[in-house]
Amino acid sequence: MCVRWYVAYGLSVRNLEEMMAERGIEVDHSTVHRWAIKLLPILEKAFRRRKRPVGKS
Repeated sequence: MCVRWYVAYGLSVRNLEEMMAERGIEVDHSTVHRWAIKLLPILEKAFRRRKRPVGKS
């Protein structure tokens, strides 16, 4: 969820840390950053495969 919010809404990792704390989940901003570094290439690859081509006439 944090990585999705980080990418989709351009939130900082410190803001995400606060948002998760409001929901009762204690997570450090450096952990969120490590998750993003690890998961973003995997997510990009998966989304690129499913992306529909545009601009074909």
